Order: sequence, then C-alpha cells, then structure tokens
Amino acid sequence: MNYPKDLLEYLYRMMLRIRVCEESFVEHILNREVKTPCHLYSGEEAVAVGLCAALSKEDYIFGNHRSHGHFLAKGGSMKEMVAEIYCRAAGCSRGRGGSMHLIDTDVGMMGAAPIVAGTISLALGAALASVIRGDGRVAVSFFGDGATGEGVLYESLNFAALKNLPLIFACENNLYATHMPIKECRVDQPISKIAEPYGIEIYSEDGNDVMQVYEASREAVETCRAGEGPVFMEFKTYRYRGHVGPDDNIQGSHTDIRPQDEIALWMEKDPITRFERHVMERQLLDSGRIQHIKEEVTDEVREAQAFARKSPSPRQEDLTKYVFA
Repeated sequence: MNYPKDLLEYLYRMMLRIRVCEESFVEHILNREVKTPCHLYSGEEAVAVGLCAALSKEDYIFGNHRSHGHFLAKGGSMKEMVAEIYCRAAGCSRGRGGSMHLIDTDVGMMGAAPIVAGTISLALGAALASVIRGDGRVAVSFFGDGATGEGVLYESLNFAALKNLPLIFACENNLYATHMPIKECRVDQPISKIAEPYGIEIYSEDGNDVMQVYEASREAVETCRAGEGPVFMEFKTYRYRGHVGPDDNIQGSHTDIRPQDEIALWMEKDPITRFERHVMERQLLDSGRIQHIKEEVTDEVREAQAFARKSPSPRQEDLTKYVFA
C-alpha cells in the first residue's frame, strides 16, 4: 500500500527512540545508578508503535511491567520517563513509581502496573466509561503471554463482549512468562484462540512487522469506534534483554534458559532493521535521511539522560504528598 512518507518516518523514528532509550539504561543499571527494576522493551518496539499510531491522542492505553515502549509510543515525555526511572522528582510519577509505574494522562497513557494482568480490568472500566459518556474513545490493554493464566482476563473478555465495549486486548506474546517457556505453562494452541468462545474479532499478527501491526490495529480501532468491539490481538514478538535488567545471567542471579539459536533467529527478525531495509529498498527513505534520524534520536536520548541525572530526588518532607486516605 502507498503510505505517506511522514507516516513511514514517524514509525521508524518512534521505534528507534524506544530502542536507543532502552539501551541507554544498560550501563546505568549495571553500575547501580538505576536501582528500580527495569523490564526493557528492546525487540518488541513494533507492537507499541504500530498500535499506538492507529490511535488518537484521546484514546486510552494501559500498560504492564514492560511499558517504557507503550509510554513513549503514546506520546509520553522521554525526559519525564527517564527521570522516573532514576526516581527523580521530575519524573512522570514524581519519582515515586519507578520503571513499572509510568503515567501521562494528557496523552492517554493511563498507567502501568507490575501486577500480572492487573490493568486489564482498568482498561475494561475505561472502555465502559467511554460508552456511558459516548465520547468515542477506544481503550487498549497491553499484556504479556503470562497474563493468559490469570482469571481476570477471561472475566474481562466476557464482560467486554457482553457490552460490545471499545476495548482492544493486545497480547504481546514473547514466548516466555518470566523465565518459563510458554509451552511449559500453556496447552499447545495459539493464544488468540482463547477469545473464540466470546465471539469477538481476533487478530494474530507478526509483532516484529510494524506495518502489519499498524494495518491490523487500524482495522481493530475502526471496529471499536463503530460499536462492534471488543477485539483480541495477539502479537508474536521477542524480547532481546533479560526478563528484568539487561541480562538474566548477571551476578548469577538468574539463568537465561533461552536457546542461543532461538535468540539468533529472532535477532534476524529485528523490527527496526526489517523496516529500515524495507523503506530503503523501495526508496521511501534514503540513507541520508535515515542517518539524520539516528543522529537526532541519539541526541534526544542523551539530553533525556542528562536531564534525569541532574534532576533532584523527591524531598523527604514530601513523603506523604500524593498519598490519599
């Protein structure tokens, strides 16, 4: 299909922003400058970027423990996110949440939480509120394959289907629930099949192909806006870093049991490299423009890191601020 050049550039830039930003934390996690547990999103960028590009600013998204990519793709401030990961007062949660509690309601990022499947029911409530208000908003719940073992997902699927809610269930299937291969904790059938009993529209997509994600997401959003939701979307993807932190083998604290040939196979399907090759082979973006984007993104990430590390920590006397009785 013919896409506007500015859309292609946006998708590329946004995926690159997420990747470069994520990788900028590695050194600071290893030297303990970053103390909050970080579940890095490297490798899964096409899912967040492709889906969020199909949404409007007013639409809602809800994240999970691995939501740096969701936050940035929905338009959240990189400086505020990086500051939050350093637990600084300039952070999006004022330094009180860290990596797994990101929020920017001004752009529709309604929050992330580390409890597995914990925000699915919140997205359900937001979708119900949209119907009651009649405001046309769509809600998206991002969750991993591990959340398919939680009952709240099935309860939410049933209620959303019953009420035709404008809700997209977006499962990022990276094949592992923490360190357990999906084949050891699920029956051998596609995750997308769990939505069949509820009679809702289902997509199962290559989560490393940003254009495929974008096209499917546009259709899903249109379905929801037409009052014919909800929609279940499974995106098959892969994380390049450890479950938490850069590498599961650091200091012998965990063991990355993923086979090396599996990792190598997924590295060949890198979403950013694939898209870069796609647009250059078709002369949609030239090498000079690609290089310029890379330089701009590198500068932006460097500035965000500098901003965050110079920002003050929350004051001790403000300990009880933002706490509600």
